[in-house]
Amino acid sequence: QVQLVESGGGSVQAGGSLRLSCAASKSIYQVNFMGWYRQAPGKQREWVASITSGGRTNYADSVKGRFTISRDSAKDTVYLQMNSLKPEDTAVYYCYVGTPYNSWGQGTQVTVSS
Repeated sequence: QVQLVESGGGSVQAGGSLRLSCAASKSIYQVNFMGWYRQAPGKQREWVASITSGGRTNYADSVKGRFTISRDSAKDTVYLQMNSLKPEDTAVYYCYVGTPYNSWGQGTQVTVSS
């Protein structure tokens, strides 16, 4: 099992930026899929962005051009840089690490005020 520790959440005004981090307790070097998801109050958890071991990234249309996902295998950490934040980005953000761990982080709150 792997432990995932997320950090970087907080409260910002619309137009601001935050950088989320997800540090794994074990090596992520061979993990092919890592992603960020979010869940707003009263809504289902939704995929936000993902990155493969080869560095291929994908984004939900709602965040494309504003969010950037990256990974640092040397630090066993995946990041989510969030720029031009909007109130509708308010949610609890979760990181996910795929095979062989298939684990979720505990979540970090992001609140964007207008």
